Amino acid sequence: MNEMTELAGICTSDLTRSAGLGTGPVSCEPYRSPEYFEREREQLFKRAWLTVGRIEQVPEKGSFFTKTIEIWNTPIVVVRTSDDKVQAFYNVCPHRGNQVVLEERGRASRFMCNYHNWVFRNDGRLFGIPDEANFFDVDKKACGLRPIATEVWEGWIFINHQAVPEVGLTEFLGEFGRRFSGISWENTETSLYFEAHLDANWKVLADAFSETYHIPSIHPATIGKTFASQVNPHSRPLDALFWGPHRQFSTFGNPEYAPPEDAMVEKMAYANRDTGNVLGAADTAGMSRYLDHPAINPKQSRYWALDIAVAFPTLHINLSPGGFWSHRFWPISVNRTRWEAEFHVPRPTTAHECLQQELYVARIAEILLEDVTNTERTQRGIEARAFDTMQLQDGEVQIRHNLHHVDRWVNAASVSEALNG
Repeated sequence: MNEMTELAGICTSDLTRSAGLGTGPVSCEPYRSPEYFEREREQLFKRAWLTVGRIEQVPEKGSFFTKTIEIWNTPIVVVRTSDDKVQAFYNVCPHRGNQVVLEERGRASRFMCNYHNWVFRNDGRLFGIPDEANFFDVDKKACGLRPIATEVWEGWIFINHQAVPEVGLTEFLGEFGRRFSGISWENTETSLYFEAHLDANWKVLADAFSETYHIPSIHPATIGKTFASQVNPHSRPLDALFWGPHRQFSTFGNPEYAPPEDAMVEKMAYANRDTGNVLGAADTAGMSRYLDHPAINPKQSRYWALDIAVAFPTLHINLSPGGFWSHRFWPISVNRTRWEAEFHVPRPTTAHECLQQELYVARIAEILLEDVTNTERTQRGIEARAFDTMQLQDGEVQIRHNLHHVDRWVNAASVSEALNG
């Protein structure tokens, strides 16, 4: 494909109709209806596989981390057990319901509930009960920490609320899981972590990171000139692919971008360094195994900036020339969400690399602040009920696709129907 043909394709693509989606206005109710949110809780979030972290968070036997899954009203603990299995448990003592593990992370062979000192092995088995003789025929085998269905894909840890999930993780991910398997995930042991509680529906947060149409408007001074150019001033995407509820979105990047003449720090940090774009945290040098994976930049376009790979419903993996980062969206209520973002970076080995990463952190923080602040304004506007629908353009196809599949899950009698109906 020559350059002019490729640019013409960007200008005339019809991603929405190609995905079999409608083109009419979409309802605002899924963003503001308490009743719809409760149906999401039961039909979607208690049946779908959800990502809680990566295996690097539990690197050795006995290591663990805790988390609260707000949409389940449930505290959990994720452990690499003594037999080297990654397993999640309800972080709840079977004696009186107290939370057992209070630390956010650590390493332990046993966990003790500090209410009455019941002790559990890190594989969940109940080990000891103080004054056990004064209980009435306690079945210790039935009183361990309750396990949660747990599976790992490509280092990502998934859990499922169903005692016996209707479908396993492999079937749930389907072609998405096969397409993105075998990627050389770079710099997984070091990361920058951002978290915020925001007054917005989880889909408003997800929408904010699902399209580039907003970039020239919201981010003119940060990344506006890197995701748009004179030939593509509205940052139209390169492509979008869909597999059931999961998807991939390839964004446009300006290959001619250079730091402005007055941006002395940026010019110094990026001098003689090829990160592929200003969101890169590492050089593209040495990343050939990662970048050569066929799922990354599937069109092999010189205008490629990054891919957004979405494992429905709440995991966004961004794959850029400088590595990858992720967003996770945890619903708390119809208009409250906990958002997590994690940017994986290499360990700096020189002063120049430290400077580059300091600039990277400052830039990322500014971009994220621009995005998440806008989400709360969006939620307030939706709840004002001035309008009952939204008008979506072709570049916002991910939003339409997500709403379509959320609604399918909300109304499906089974997971198989939700996935394949």
